[in-house]
Amino acid sequence: MTDPKIIDGKAIAETQRARITAAVAVLKSEHDLTPGLAVVLVGEDPASQIYVRNKAKQTVACGMQSMEHRLPADTDQKTLVDLVTSLNEDPAVHGILVQLPLPDGIEEQAVIDTIDPDKDVDGFHVINTGRLATGAAAMVPCTPLGCLTMLQDRLGDLSGLEAVIVGRSNIVGKPMAALLLAANCTVTIAHSRSRDLPALCRRADILVAAVGRPEMIRGDWIKPGAAVIDVGINRVPAAEEGKTRLVGDVAFAKAIAVAGAITPVPGGVGPMTIAMLLRNTVIAACRQNAIPEPDL
Repeated sequence: MTDPKIIDGKAIAETQRARITAAVAVLKSEHDLTPGLAVVLVGEDPASQIYVRNKAKQTVACGMQSMEHRLPADTDQKTLVDLVTSLNEDPAVHGILVQLPLPDGIEEQAVIDTIDPDKDVDGFHVINTGRLATGAAAMVPCTPLGCLTMLQDRLGDLSGLEAVIVGRSNIVGKPMAALLLAANCTVTIAHSRSRDLPALCRRADILVAAVGRPEMIRGDWIKPGAAVIDVGINRVPAAEEGKTRLVGDVAFAKAIAVAGAITPVPGGVGPMTIAMLLRNTVIAACRQNAIPEPDL
């Protein structure tokens, strides 16, 4: 039996995908519009290949068009930028995702900044980060949006809650803070230079761990009853020699005894990230065609 404290990202993502599938069906029948997502993968990184495969499979399952562009690891920056530029100009492409990390020698931000902000379904373009920070309509990064969706699904209205985010990256920490501020939380971003990190964490009604350090957040760092969102995905040695296992940034076994709700790793944030990518692609298609956005 599943512990009721666990926030089931797989189940919430499945509900989201059902709503996305229904919205896509309406776009097709009423507007003759099929949202299209183009994913660009450079190189042979095994984890990236798995992510891209899962994204393509779920894109098609929701009724959308999936376009994959696989380039060799020795692709130069100009070739990649030229491909992104051509996708910007393709009316069948409503969302563009360049899978990170990119091989050495390619400047990631330069490639991201080439993407049309309205097709930037990862939400990493500086225009989208600025829009999000100022409360304007933006393409919101998928992982923070998935985290917010899970919190609202479990807690409802987040107004007045104290949120602590451990990690200040542009991909998770900073946009997570913007989303929680917009949800009327009181937000603290903690990081490697923060003083007395355990005490900061113990203040949190909502604790988001996004540092990329295996099981860094200990059980006694957590306020009793807090909601804990573990963004970390770390491979560590397993008991069986030569094997590895996935763990988060939170020491799950200790944390679940204290927390009021917690995401597992795997099965928490990961499925929601892909669901939010699909959502963003539908929203982008609607905005580019002046169609009212569905409530997703």
